[in-house]
Amino acid sequence: MNLNIKATNLELTPKIKDYAQEKMDMLEKYFGKLKVISARVELEKTTNHHLKGEIYRAEVNLTVAGDLLRVEKTEKDLFKAIDKVKDHLELVIKKYKDKKIGRKKKKEKLGAMV
Repeated sequence: MNLNIKATNLELTPKIKDYAQEKMDMLEKYFGKLKVISARVELEKTTNHHLKGEIYRAEVNLTVAGDLLRVEKTEKDLFKAIDKVKDHLELVIKKYKDKKIGRKKKKEKLGAMV
């Protein structure tokens, strides 16, 4: 999967870039026939006034067949944030595919009845 990675308030090192790419590549097996039009990853280091220390945010936006699949997670460790985004995005992709397949089957049944 070709990623567009953006880093805000942190240096995008090759280690971070490779880690994000590796995790997003793990998701390709869930797409099946779905075509990813664009994949954008944003990694950010932020501090929230109510939390101590540095907080990292990882956000992934996938444009798939005219729909947007978006997941955002925050953690105290950047790599944990990337892992959590990957895990949640896996669930979002599965749910999206089930929804699309369900609609297609419903249309086929309605077409057969007519």
